[in-house]
Amino acid sequence: MSNKRISMSDIVLGQPLQWDIYGNDGNLLLRRGFVVSSTNQVETLIERGLYVDGNQLDQARDKKPFLKVVEQPSVVRIITQVRNELRTLSYNLTPEIQAREKFLALAKQVVIATFLDADVALGCILLHQEGNYSARHCVDSAVVAILIARALKKTEEEIIFIAAACLTMNLSMLRQQERLQEKSDGLLPEDQELIFRHPQESVQQLMTVGVKDEHWLTWILHHHENEDGTGYPLKKKSAEIPQNSKIISIADRYCARVCSRSYRKSMLPNAALRDILIGGKTTVDLMLVTLFIRELGTYPIGTFVKLESGEIGVVTSKGATTTTPNVHSLIGPRGAPLLAPIKRDTQKTLHAIREVLHRDQVQIRFSMRQLWGDVASQ
Repeated sequence: MSNKRISMSDIVLGQPLQWDIYGNDGNLLLRRGFVVSSTNQVETLIERGLYVDGNQLDQARDKKPFLKVVEQPSVVRIITQVRNELRTLSYNLTPEIQAREKFLALAKQVVIATFLDADVALGCILLHQEGNYSARHCVDSAVVAILIARALKKTEEEIIFIAAACLTMNLSMLRQQERLQEKSDGLLPEDQELIFRHPQESVQQLMTVGVKDEHWLTWILHHHENEDGTGYPLKKKSAEIPQNSKIISIADRYCARVCSRSYRKSMLPNAALRDILIGGKTTVDLMLVTLFIRELGTYPIGTFVKLESGEIGVVTSKGATTTTPNVHSLIGPRGAPLLAPIKRDTQKTLHAIREVLHRDQVQIRFSMRQLWGDVASQ
Protein backbone atom coordinates (compact mmCIF):
# COMPACT_ATOMS: atom_id res chain seq x y z
CA MET A 1 0.00 0.00 0.00
CA SER A 2 1.30 3.45 -0.98
CA ASN A 3 0.34 5.93 1.71
CA LYS A 4 -0.06 9.62 0.92
CA ARG A 5 -0.05 12.40 3.52
CA ILE A 6 -3.12 14.66 3.81
CA SER A 7 -3.74 17.83 5.84
CA MET A 8 -6.46 19.25 8.07
CA SER A 9 -8.06 20.99 5.09
CA ASP A 10 -8.67 17.61 3.44
CA ILE A 11 -11.26 16.58 6.05
CA VAL A 12 -14.89 17.73 5.94
CA LEU A 13 -16.33 18.25 9.41
CA GLY A 14 -19.65 16.51 9.86
CA GLN A 15 -19.27 14.26 6.79
CA PRO A 16 -18.07 10.63 6.54
CA LEU A 17 -14.40 10.07 5.76
CA GLN A 18 -13.72 8.99 2.18
CA TRP A 19 -10.77 6.77 3.15
CA ASP A 20 -9.11 4.90 6.01
CA ILE A 21 -6.67 7.12 7.94
CA TYR A 22 -3.33 5.88 9.27
CA GLY A 23 -0.77 7.34 11.70
CA ASN A 24 2.95 7.88 11.32
CA ASP A 25 3.54 4.33 12.55
CA GLY A 26 1.24 2.83 9.91
CA ASN A 27 -1.46 1.85 12.41
CA LEU A 28 -5.09 2.40 11.43
CA LEU A 29 -6.58 5.41 13.27
CA LEU A 30 -10.02 5.80 11.68
CA ARG A 31 -11.98 3.75 9.17
CA ARG A 32 -13.65 5.11 6.08
CA GLY A 33 -17.16 6.34 6.93
CA PHE A 34 -16.24 7.73 10.37
CA VAL A 35 -17.67 11.24 10.93
CA VAL A 36 -15.19 13.78 12.31
CA SER A 37 -17.29 16.31 14.23
CA SER A 38 -14.82 18.91 15.57
CA THR A 39 -11.56 20.65 14.75
CA ASN A 40 -10.18 19.33 18.05
CA GLN A 41 -10.49 15.79 16.69
CA VAL A 42 -8.68 16.83 13.53
CA GLU A 43 -5.87 18.47 15.51
CA THR A 44 -5.45 15.31 17.57
CA LEU A 45 -5.18 13.28 14.37
CA ILE A 46 -2.58 15.65 12.96
CA GLU A 47 -0.37 15.05 16.00
CA ARG A 48 -0.39 11.31 15.17
CA GLY A 49 -0.03 11.79 11.43
CA LEU A 50 -2.58 11.85 8.62
CA TYR A 51 -1.96 9.26 5.92
CA VAL A 52 -4.36 7.50 3.54
CA ASP A 53 -4.13 4.73 0.98
CA GLY A 54 -3.06 6.42 -2.24
CA ASN A 55 -5.46 4.34 -4.31
CA GLN A 56 -8.43 5.28 -2.10
CA LEU A 57 -7.40 8.93 -2.29
CA ASP A 58 -7.21 8.91 -6.08
CA GLN A 59 -10.59 7.16 -6.37
CA ALA A 60 -12.26 9.73 -4.10
CA ARG A 61 -10.77 12.59 -6.11
CA ASP A 62 -11.94 11.04 -9.38
CA LYS A 63 -15.55 10.84 -8.14
CA LYS A 64 -15.90 14.51 -7.11
CA PRO A 65 -13.81 17.60 -6.33
CA PHE A 66 -11.65 17.25 -3.25
CA LEU A 67 -13.55 18.42 -0.16
CA LYS A 68 -12.50 21.16 2.19
CA VAL A 69 -13.32 21.88 5.84
CA VAL A 70 -16.79 23.34 6.24
CA GLU A 71 -16.48 26.70 7.98
CA GLN A 72 -18.24 26.79 11.34
CA PRO A 73 -20.75 29.63 11.85
CA SER A 74 -19.27 32.44 13.92
CA VAL A 75 -21.31 34.26 16.56
CA VAL A 76 -18.96 37.23 16.40
CA ARG A 77 -19.36 37.58 12.64
CA ILE A 78 -23.14 37.30 12.86
CA ILE A 79 -23.34 39.97 15.57
CA THR A 80 -20.94 42.27 13.72
CA GLN A 81 -22.99 41.95 10.56
CA VAL A 82 -26.25 42.68 12.40
CA ARG A 83 -24.71 45.77 14.00
CA ASN A 84 -23.64 47.09 10.60
CA GLU A 85 -26.91 46.27 8.84
CA LEU A 86 -29.00 47.69 11.69
CA ARG A 87 -27.20 51.02 11.45
CA THR A 88 -27.65 51.18 7.69
CA LEU A 89 -31.32 50.20 7.86
CA SER A 90 -32.15 52.55 10.74
CA TYR A 91 -30.51 55.54 9.05
CA ASN A 92 -32.28 54.95 5.73
CA LEU A 93 -35.87 54.18 6.64
CA THR A 94 -38.60 54.73 4.06
CA PRO A 95 -42.08 53.18 3.74
CA GLU A 96 -40.99 51.36 0.57
CA ILE A 97 -38.19 49.18 1.99
CA GLN A 98 -40.22 46.58 3.96
CA ALA A 99 -38.64 47.71 7.22
CA ARG A 100 -40.72 45.36 9.38
CA GLU A 101 -39.47 42.25 7.62
CA LYS A 102 -35.88 43.52 7.63
CA PHE A 103 -35.90 44.34 11.35
CA LEU A 104 -37.38 40.92 12.11
CA ALA A 105 -34.75 39.24 9.94
CA LEU A 106 -32.01 41.00 11.92
CA ALA A 107 -33.71 40.03 15.18
CA LYS A 108 -33.76 36.39 14.07
CA GLN A 109 -30.02 36.57 13.36
CA VAL A 110 -29.33 37.83 16.89
CA VAL A 111 -31.48 35.01 18.31
CA ILE A 112 -29.61 32.47 16.16
CA ALA A 113 -26.23 33.82 17.30
CA THR A 114 -27.25 33.83 20.98
CA PHE A 115 -28.69 30.31 20.83
CA LEU A 116 -25.62 29.09 18.91
CA ASP A 117 -23.30 30.07 21.76
CA ALA A 118 -24.61 32.31 24.52
CA ASP A 119 -21.15 32.63 26.09
CA VAL A 120 -19.68 34.15 22.94
CA ALA A 121 -22.71 36.39 22.40
CA LEU A 122 -22.37 37.76 25.94
CA GLY A 123 -18.62 38.04 25.49
CA CYS A 124 -19.18 40.38 22.55
CA ILE A 125 -20.77 42.95 24.87
CA LEU A 126 -17.56 43.44 26.85
CA LEU A 127 -14.86 42.26 24.45
CA HIS A 128 -16.13 43.48 21.07
CA GLN A 129 -16.99 47.15 21.60
CA GLU A 130 -15.78 48.38 18.22
CA GLY A 131 -18.00 50.26 15.80
CA ASN A 132 -21.01 52.54 16.00
CA TYR A 133 -22.23 52.85 19.61
CA SER A 134 -25.94 53.32 18.99
CA ALA A 135 -26.41 50.21 16.85
CA ARG A 136 -24.01 48.16 18.99
CA HIS A 137 -25.91 49.05 22.17
CA CYS A 138 -29.22 47.91 20.70
CA VAL A 139 -27.76 44.58 19.55
CA ASP A 140 -26.03 44.02 22.90
CA SER A 141 -29.28 44.75 24.73
CA ALA A 142 -31.05 42.26 22.48
CA VAL A 143 -28.57 39.52 23.45
CA VAL A 144 -29.22 40.07 27.17
CA ALA A 145 -33.00 40.30 26.68
CA ILE A 146 -32.99 37.06 24.67
CA LEU A 147 -31.26 35.21 27.50
CA ILE A 148 -33.70 36.52 30.12
CA ALA A 149 -36.67 35.68 27.89
CA ARG A 150 -35.34 32.18 27.25
CA ALA A 151 -34.90 31.63 31.00
CA LEU A 152 -38.57 32.58 31.38
CA LYS A 153 -39.39 29.91 28.75
CA LYS A 154 -40.97 32.33 26.32
CA THR A 155 -41.67 31.01 22.82
CA GLU A 156 -39.13 31.50 20.07
CA GLU A 157 -41.55 33.75 18.19
CA GLU A 158 -41.99 36.02 21.22
CA ILE A 159 -38.23 36.10 21.78
CA ILE A 160 -37.71 37.26 18.19
CA PHE A 161 -40.16 40.13 18.71
CA ILE A 162 -38.44 41.06 21.99
CA ALA A 163 -35.15 41.19 20.10
CA ALA A 164 -36.77 43.32 17.37
CA ALA A 165 -38.02 45.74 20.05
CA CYS A 166 -34.48 46.03 21.44
CA LEU A 167 -33.07 46.73 17.98
CA THR A 168 -35.59 49.53 17.42
CA MET A 169 -36.09 50.96 20.93
CA ASN A 170 -33.90 54.03 20.24
CA LEU A 171 -34.78 54.43 16.59
CA SER A 172 -35.76 58.10 16.75
CA MET A 173 -32.52 59.25 18.36
CA LEU A 174 -29.83 57.03 16.85
CA ARG A 175 -28.04 59.88 15.09
CA GLN A 176 -28.25 62.14 18.13
CA GLN A 177 -27.14 59.31 20.40
CA GLU A 178 -23.71 59.38 18.80
CA ARG A 179 -23.43 63.07 19.69
CA LEU A 180 -24.70 62.51 23.24
CA GLN A 181 -22.26 59.64 23.62
CA GLU A 182 -19.38 62.10 23.25
CA LYS A 183 -20.71 64.79 25.61
CA SER A 184 -18.67 65.41 28.73
CA ASP A 185 -20.36 68.56 30.06
CA GLY A 186 -23.81 67.23 30.95
CA LEU A 187 -27.03 67.23 28.98
CA LEU A 188 -28.70 70.40 27.75
CA PRO A 189 -32.47 70.81 28.35
CA GLU A 190 -33.13 70.03 24.68
CA ASP A 191 -31.02 66.88 24.95
CA GLN A 192 -33.02 65.75 27.96
CA GLU A 193 -36.25 66.44 26.12
CA LEU A 194 -35.03 64.36 23.18
CA ILE A 195 -34.41 61.44 25.53
CA PHE A 196 -37.83 61.77 27.20
CA ARG A 197 -39.56 61.78 23.81
CA HIS A 198 -37.69 58.94 22.14
CA PRO A 199 -39.97 56.01 23.15
CA GLN A 200 -43.04 57.69 21.62
CA GLU A 201 -41.16 59.00 18.60
CA SER A 202 -39.54 55.63 17.92
CA VAL A 203 -43.00 54.02 17.96
CA GLN A 204 -44.32 56.68 15.59
CA GLN A 205 -41.38 56.20 13.23
CA LEU A 206 -41.92 52.44 13.14
CA MET A 207 -45.62 52.88 12.40
CA THR A 208 -44.74 55.23 9.54
CA VAL A 209 -42.66 52.51 7.86
CA GLY A 210 -45.25 49.76 8.28
CA VAL A 211 -44.73 48.22 11.70
CA LYS A 212 -48.23 47.68 13.13
CA ASP A 213 -47.54 44.92 15.69
CA GLU A 214 -49.14 46.23 18.89
CA HIS A 215 -47.00 44.18 21.27
CA TRP A 216 -43.73 45.26 19.59
CA LEU A 217 -44.72 48.93 19.71
CA THR A 218 -46.06 48.71 23.28
CA TRP A 219 -42.84 47.15 24.60
CA ILE A 220 -40.83 50.03 23.13
CA LEU A 221 -43.24 52.66 24.43
CA HIS A 222 -42.88 51.37 28.03
CA HIS A 223 -39.21 50.38 28.16
CA HIS A 224 -38.26 53.43 30.26
CA GLU A 225 -41.13 53.17 32.74
CA ASN A 226 -40.26 52.40 36.39
CA GLU A 227 -41.96 50.19 38.96
CA ASP A 228 -42.65 53.19 41.21
CA GLY A 229 -44.07 55.40 38.46
CA THR A 230 -41.01 57.67 38.15
CA GLY A 231 -40.17 56.59 34.59
CA TYR A 232 -41.25 58.05 31.26
CA PRO A 233 -43.11 58.85 29.08
CA LEU A 234 -46.41 57.81 30.73
CA LYS A 235 -45.49 57.38 34.42
CA LYS A 236 -46.78 53.80 34.43
CA LYS A 237 -46.39 51.63 37.55
CA SER A 238 -45.55 47.97 38.19
CA ALA A 239 -48.44 45.88 36.84
CA GLU A 240 -49.21 48.50 34.18
CA ILE A 241 -45.83 47.85 32.54
CA PRO A 242 -45.58 44.79 30.23
CA GLN A 243 -43.09 42.20 31.44
CA ASN A 244 -41.24 42.28 28.13
CA SER A 245 -40.75 46.04 28.49
CA LYS A 246 -39.19 45.36 31.89
CA ILE A 247 -36.86 42.77 30.33
CA ILE A 248 -35.77 45.24 27.66
CA SER A 249 -35.29 47.93 30.32
CA ILE A 250 -32.95 45.79 32.44
CA ALA A 251 -30.93 44.75 29.39
CA ASP A 252 -30.74 48.39 28.28
CA ARG A 253 -29.55 49.59 31.70
CA TYR A 254 -26.88 46.93 32.03
CA CYS A 255 -25.41 47.38 28.56
CA ALA A 256 -25.34 51.18 28.96
CA ARG A 257 -23.39 50.87 32.21
CA VAL A 258 -20.69 48.51 30.93
CA CYS A 259 -19.98 50.48 27.74
CA SER A 260 -17.13 53.00 27.93
CA ARG A 261 -17.83 56.64 27.08
CA SER A 262 -15.48 59.39 25.95
CA TYR A 263 -15.95 61.16 29.28
CA ARG A 264 -16.01 58.21 31.71
CA LYS A 265 -14.86 54.66 32.15
CA SER A 266 -17.34 51.87 31.79
CA MET A 267 -18.57 50.38 35.04
CA LEU A 268 -17.11 47.06 36.05
CA PRO A 269 -19.67 44.40 35.08
CA ASN A 270 -20.21 43.14 38.63
CA ALA A 271 -20.59 46.75 39.83
CA ALA A 272 -23.15 47.39 37.07
CA LEU A 273 -25.21 44.43 38.31
CA ARG A 274 -24.97 45.66 41.89
CA ASP A 275 -25.92 49.19 40.83
CA ILE A 276 -29.05 47.93 39.05
CA LEU A 277 -30.04 45.73 42.00
CA ILE A 278 -29.32 48.15 44.85
CA GLY A 279 -29.82 51.47 43.11
CA GLY A 280 -33.02 50.32 41.41
CA LYS A 281 -34.85 48.79 44.38
CA THR A 282 -37.93 50.90 43.72
CA THR A 283 -37.60 51.28 39.95
CA VAL A 284 -37.00 47.76 38.61
CA ASP A 285 -38.75 44.41 38.96
CA LEU A 286 -36.57 42.66 41.54
CA MET A 287 -37.72 39.20 40.44
CA LEU A 288 -36.46 39.90 36.94
CA VAL A 289 -33.21 41.42 38.22
CA THR A 290 -32.60 38.31 40.35
CA LEU A 291 -33.18 36.12 37.29
CA PHE A 292 -30.94 38.43 35.26
CA ILE A 293 -28.07 38.06 37.74
CA ARG A 294 -28.58 34.30 37.82
CA GLU A 295 -28.27 34.17 34.04
CA LEU A 296 -25.23 36.44 33.80
CA GLY A 297 -23.55 35.44 37.06
CA THR A 298 -21.90 37.71 39.59
CA TYR A 299 -18.98 37.98 37.16
CA PRO A 300 -20.53 38.23 33.66
CA ILE A 301 -18.79 36.60 30.72
CA GLY A 302 -16.13 38.92 29.34
CA THR A 303 -15.15 40.25 32.79
CA PHE A 304 -11.40 40.62 33.43
CA VAL A 305 -10.26 39.20 36.76
CA LYS A 306 -7.15 38.56 38.82
CA LEU A 307 -7.00 35.15 40.53
CA GLU A 308 -5.52 34.25 43.92
CA SER A 309 -2.65 32.63 42.02
CA GLY A 310 -1.76 36.04 40.58
CA GLU A 311 -2.90 35.05 37.09
CA ILE A 312 -5.01 37.48 35.08
CA GLY A 313 -7.72 36.25 32.77
CA VAL A 314 -11.23 36.68 31.44
CA VAL A 315 -14.49 34.98 32.44
CA THR A 316 -15.54 32.67 29.59
CA SER A 317 -18.41 30.52 30.93
CA LYS A 318 -20.63 29.84 33.91
CA GLY A 319 -19.28 27.68 36.72
CA ALA A 320 -20.86 25.59 39.43
CA THR A 321 -22.29 28.72 41.12
CA THR A 322 -22.97 32.32 40.12
CA THR A 323 -19.83 33.40 41.99
CA THR A 324 -17.44 30.75 40.64
CA PRO A 325 -17.31 31.06 36.83
CA ASN A 326 -14.76 29.47 34.56
CA VAL A 327 -11.88 31.73 33.58
CA HIS A 328 -9.26 31.52 30.88
CA SER A 329 -5.98 32.89 32.20
CA LEU A 330 -4.01 35.07 29.77
CA ILE A 331 -1.20 36.35 32.00
CA GLY A 332 0.83 34.24 34.40
CA PRO A 333 1.43 34.97 38.10
CA ARG A 334 4.69 36.78 37.31
CA GLY A 335 3.12 39.08 34.77
CA ALA A 336 4.26 37.30 31.60
CA PRO A 337 1.74 36.48 28.87
CA LEU A 338 0.92 32.78 28.66
CA LEU A 339 1.64 30.97 25.40
CA ALA A 340 -2.03 29.98 25.21
CA PRO A 341 -5.08 30.68 27.41
CA ILE A 342 -5.45 28.19 30.27
CA LYS A 343 -8.90 27.31 31.62
CA ARG A 344 -9.26 27.73 35.38
CA ASP A 345 -12.07 26.64 37.70
CA THR A 346 -12.55 29.45 40.23
CA GLN A 347 -14.09 27.03 42.74
CA LYS A 348 -10.54 25.96 43.52
CA THR A 349 -8.84 28.02 46.22
CA LEU A 350 -5.72 28.77 44.16
CA HIS A 351 -7.80 30.02 41.25
CA ALA A 352 -10.51 31.87 43.18
CA ILE A 353 -11.25 35.39 41.94
CA ARG A 354 -9.33 37.98 43.95
CA GLU A 355 -10.51 41.14 42.17
CA VAL A 356 -12.19 42.44 39.04
CA LEU A 357 -10.13 44.54 36.60
CA HIS A 358 -10.88 47.15 33.99
CA ARG A 359 -9.87 46.26 30.43
CA ASP A 360 -7.18 48.96 30.44
CA GLN A 361 -5.51 47.23 33.39
CA VAL A 362 -4.92 44.11 31.29
CA GLN A 363 -1.94 44.79 29.03
CA ILE A 364 -2.27 41.98 26.51
CA ARG A 365 -3.74 41.62 23.07
CA PHE A 366 -5.83 38.55 22.30
CA SER A 367 -8.73 37.49 20.12
CA MET A 368 -12.05 36.02 21.14
CA ARG A 369 -11.22 33.05 18.92
CA GLN A 370 -8.34 32.18 21.26
CA LEU A 371 -10.87 31.79 24.07
CA TRP A 372 -13.81 30.10 22.32
CA GLY A 373 -12.46 28.72 19.04
CA ASP A 374 -13.95 29.10 15.57
CA VAL A 375 -17.40 30.03 16.86
CA ALA A 376 -15.80 33.33 17.92
CA SER A 377 -13.85 34.00 14.72
CA GLN A 378 -13.93 37.58 13.48
